[in-house]
Amino acid sequence: MQRSNFKRIMAVVMSLPVLPLFADSATDDAPSAVMPAPVYVALQTTGAVQRLAGPDGGATYPDMPNAHYIAVSDDGERVLVSDIGNGRAYILDTASGKKTGDIPVGDVAQGVKISPDGRYGLAIGAGPGLLTKIDLETGAALQQMPIGANPHNIRFTADGGMAYVSLQGAGAIALVDVAKWEKVREIEVEGMATPHNIDLSDDERRLWIRDFEGTAAVVEIESGEVLARFEAGPSHGGIDVVPGGRYVATVAIGGRHVLLIDQRSLETVRSIEVGQGPHGVRASADGRWLYVGLTGDNEIAVVDMETLAVAHRLAADGEFPFWLAVPGNR
Repeated sequence: MQRSNFKRIMAVVMSLPVLPLFADSATDDAPSAVMPAPVYVALQTTGAVQRLAGPDGGATYPDMPNAHYIAVSDDGERVLVSDIGNGRAYILDTASGKKTGDIPVGDVAQGVKISPDGRYGLAIGAGPGLLTKIDLETGAALQQMPIGANPHNIRFTADGGMAYVSLQGAGAIALVDVAKWEKVREIEVEGMATPHNIDLSDDERRLWIRDFEGTAAVVEIESGEVLARFEAGPSHGGIDVVPGGRYVATVAIGGRHVLLIDQRSLETVRSIEVGQGPHGVRASADGRWLYVGLTGDNEIAVVDMETLAVAHRLAADGEFPFWLAVPGNR
């Protein structure tokens, strides 16, 4: 990113209302209160997946080399993990804690997602530009297709019939018919060269996109029109449409803040300081809590979405907590 653009982005971020790093209400017993379901964290440098507290308590699953992106089934029984260094995807059985699948998906493995019915996974090999469909029961790769230039991440529709794939090398989003296993459309994202991470609005009429260079955008799917753009902070990061229909949250790994965008007014309304190097960001399925992986601090910040303040910070059981997954929030 050019220095002038970096200064412009940071000027916008610093002009937003910044809430304190810690809420006065943070308590030692907060984890059980703020995690109605487990939160899964990819510890990339450590090569492990951590399950943060929930009703069943926490655990750490080793033997997940270069754990990069992760996804969890709605029932919490399986986790799909990409290994960025070895071009593979792993299936983790959360009940046994064992790896039940090890699938080659192509060099520079990136985003992974699990279908709403929990039967299949999709995984990206960015190097060769491949999308792989995986049977989560057998651990077998079922189908593979060239999807486009430098694909990065995936989002299923609610019925699991279609999936959107960001094409970071093409400035576009691909739409895939999962059953027919064919790419049916590309949506060019005007003014965004590197679409990186993506999410869908609750009504599935809009795509929310975070790029690699400090910008977020919202696109009307039917027309392909970019409705708004937002300065999102230095470099890349995750983006999450918070369940409930009010906010979209995005972060920047080169910064210290979560930005909250109002879905209705399409305005950035809050900048919340959370800690160094936020990248993964995911809300609880009810939208009450927002979890942020801090790659620089090796912690997970928990934001109270009612007070819009950090309620707690939890230590990761390893280094570089890159991505998060929460059952029920795809």
